[in-house]
Amino acid sequence: MSYILNAARPSTLGLEDFLIHYGDIFEHSPWVAETAWKQGLTAQHDDADVLADCMGAVLWNADINEQIAVIRAHPDLAGKAALAGDLTHDSSREQAGAGLDQCTAAEFERFQQMNLAYQNKFGFPFVIAVKGLDRHAILYAFEKRLENDAATERQTAIEQIIQIARFRLHMRAAESA
Repeated sequence: MSYILNAARPSTLGLEDFLIHYGDIFEHSPWVAETAWKQGLTAQHDDADVLADCMGAVLWNADINEQIAVIRAHPDLAGKAALAGDLTHDSSREQAGAGLDQCTAAEFERFQQMNLAYQNKFGFPFVIAVKGLDRHAILYAFEKRLENDAATERQTAIEQIIQIARFRLHMRAAESA
């Protein structure tokens, strides 16, 4: 299936407008979109998957500190930011879609324990593309990924962030169709 970004075609936008429409695709990290734009966008980049690949390549090619900063820009799942209503619109919609806003007290406590254990081990929050997952699958993934070493987990987090970006771009394409 093709996901064309019709309302705001990336290839036709100046930098400022591009950042208005796509600067938030990578959580609190507009530099990813800016770098992609500066590399030059063609009509092919009006396809959400091509744009996701382009921006994903920017993140893969960033130095480790920049990658970790992007990972750290993501909120904990079912964490304090969610409870306080401080999530971005996209994060709030994604977490609610996975049922994280409907956790029982015990599930919420388990998320808090897992967030803390993960943060203590890796120094950044657990990131997973939650679309299509429920809270039970997310907790299972949490447990499995805690077994990873730091390098593997950084790579996995980046893969998940790029998948989140792809889902966000697909959503915007569907909304603009």
